[in-house]
Amino acid sequence: MTQPNQHADVNVVETTELDLASVLDILLDNRLLIAAIATVFTFISGLYALLVTPIYESNILVQIEDSPDASAAKDLLGTLSTMFDVKSTADAEIQILGSRLVVSRAVDKLKLFIHARPHRFPVIGGWLARRRDGLSVPGLFGVGGYTWGRESIDVATFDVPKQLEGKPYKLVALAGGRYELSGPGFDQPVKGRVGTAETFPASAGPIKLLVRGINGTAGAGFDLVRGSRMDTIEDLQKQLRIQELGKQSGVISATLRSDDPVQLSAILNEIGDQYVRQNVDRKAAQAENSLQFLASQEPKMKRDLEQAENRLNDYRNKHKILDLTEEGKSILAQSLDAEQQHFTLTQKRQELLTRFGPMHPGVVAIDEQIAGTLGYIGELTDQIKRMPTAQRDAIRLQRDVQVNTDLYLALRNNIEQLRLLKAGKVGSVRLVDAASLPERAVFPKKTIVVVVATLLGLFVGAGAAFVRDQLFTGITNVRSLEAHSGLAVYATVPHSEQQRKLAADLADSMAAGQASLLANSYPGDPAVESLRSLRTALQFAMLDANNNVVLLTGPSPGLGKSFASANLAVVLAENKRVVLVDGDLRRGILNKYFGEERGAGVADLIAGTRSAADVIRKTNVPNLDLVTTGTLPPNAATLLLNRNWLSFIQKVSAEYDIVLIDSPPVLAVADAAIMATIAGTVFLVARFGKTRVGEVMESVKQLAQSGSRVSGLIFNGMKTRGGNYRYGGKYGSYRYVSYDYENT
Repeated sequence: MTQPNQHADVNVVETTELDLASVLDILLDNRLLIAAIATVFTFISGLYALLVTPIYESNILVQIEDSPDASAAKDLLGTLSTMFDVKSTADAEIQILGSRLVVSRAVDKLKLFIHARPHRFPVIGGWLARRRDGLSVPGLFGVGGYTWGRESIDVATFDVPKQLEGKPYKLVALAGGRYELSGPGFDQPVKGRVGTAETFPASAGPIKLLVRGINGTAGAGFDLVRGSRMDTIEDLQKQLRIQELGKQSGVISATLRSDDPVQLSAILNEIGDQYVRQNVDRKAAQAENSLQFLASQEPKMKRDLEQAENRLNDYRNKHKILDLTEEGKSILAQSLDAEQQHFTLTQKRQELLTRFGPMHPGVVAIDEQIAGTLGYIGELTDQIKRMPTAQRDAIRLQRDVQVNTDLYLALRNNIEQLRLLKAGKVGSVRLVDAASLPERAVFPKKTIVVVVATLLGLFVGAGAAFVRDQLFTGITNVRSLEAHSGLAVYATVPHSEQQRKLAADLADSMAAGQASLLANSYPGDPAVESLRSLRTALQFAMLDANNNVVLLTGPSPGLGKSFASANLAVVLAENKRVVLVDGDLRRGILNKYFGEERGAGVADLIAGTRSAADVIRKTNVPNLDLVTTGTLPPNAATLLLNRNWLSFIQKVSAEYDIVLIDSPPVLAVADAAIMATIAGTVFLVARFGKTRVGEVMESVKQLAQSGSRVSGLIFNGMKTRGGNYRYGGKYGSYRYVSYDYENT
């Protein structure tokens, strides 16, 4: 019959969830691990922030301008320049600004597909170079060509065969304005002169190189790469961040990042210049097309004007007509206006047809207006036909002269306007802000990097603590142990600082022949009180036992089994006669707890060299006798099968109230399984944070296979914080407190 854990001073409420107390305890138990991981993260992030190449950012601002007001310049044809102020939307201009048309021109102008940089030592080379102002002595201990200062190179031309694009080349500066080039395609390094366009024969084809200048001492190395032009253009397009600042503001920002602030500003400014230039060129091209069309119409219109003037003069001379009547002047004015409107609409239609088809909505609208104007002209013509013949002919001739005069003058005026527009180089966009040379890096933000990395380190450390707790830490929850093993925990023995001190002085105590027992030295210690609770529970556990032999064992070494046996024996001896038998014939140390030498003991008795009277020793604890291991045998398991062992246990069982045996670990050797067969009560010792549930269950299984039944568990070494056990907290917690007699 097994009994549940019973403690006179314990209040237990079962809980199995991972509560706040458990979480805090795991973190505190693994605080060194968490601190170590956080420190590593902090160190690495600090090193990264210090050594990483800084990234700079700059931008340009472009404004999309509205068409200028031309209302004051309207004449017969209107101000034709307004026809070429095509207002684009911001979205359209954003696409143009980032287009291959604009970006490719900047790439070609700046030769961005040529990558030429000083040869730096990995990781720390760039960091050291950024902290120097002048040139350096190249190389590491004179070799390698590494540069450590402000070296630079200007490469104007570097053309390689297509299959060698993206391949690294190394250029080393030589004395006398010369250099040495090595890399793919060369069996041996080739030499060239600065400022001279060189063509080097290579296995894949000729390589052309023009180095305009080298700022560095002899021996300085430089890394050269000829990238793909299309890849460079596409990469630059991806890196450009273009957006409109504000809704419908007409102001566009183009932002770019790079580790070279000088090149960064040059790239952005070139993109801005190319964008404005293409806008101007587009409008100039439109003006040129219209100018050619109007210029082709000028000779014909001039002839028409001269012929109309001649016809009018001849008619006046023939019919002696000096002026028109008031009605004739009115009809003439209306007719002129209608003809002007018709001509204007016709010109606009011709212009639209140069860009759109006849079914375009703009062209269709113009056609409708022309049809309406022609209808109005027809009505005026009918009125003129009803007038006298002389007036009618005079009006017609006067109208022809006036119309042709106005049309010719308007044509000349617009030709001049188009010439000015073409020569003026004015577009509908302008560069508001050019890219400035950035002074501060936008990446990395060193403080943010270190802080974030430290927090990440703490998070990873906490995660590692929980993983470690789950995978490598033993049992920490009594209820979980009971639930998985199916056994009752008869005693929970808290960790004792006093016992730790006594264990440290164990060797000195033995040399002085003094006992080193917690139950003797500190009888009010919570660990001793828990063993007293076990003494009470043991009475119930032994009710159904077939003898008074109690065996303490454990799954593995180092669980505090001998500590529990020795101190439990002292507690039991307070009201019973007890004999404590050290059955660990391999590493038994119970004699040390009592300040005794190993001497004659169990092994000698079983071997028949000593009698029971020879091995049973009195201790300084009343009612408590001790039997040590004796001479440690080489064949402990075989020795325990000797009948002398059973006879001895039966003898002391009859003479003492309780026989307490401290046995070896179950999973380590077979000794415990043999000893357990003669014990009426068997307790398994598990240690907080060390013993695993699987070990307990396997120990129970092995003992059962030998015909023994485990009566219950002793949970040793429970750690407390502020008086609360780890698995406790607000719920499911209990603690041991001192409750000594009051001093009077």
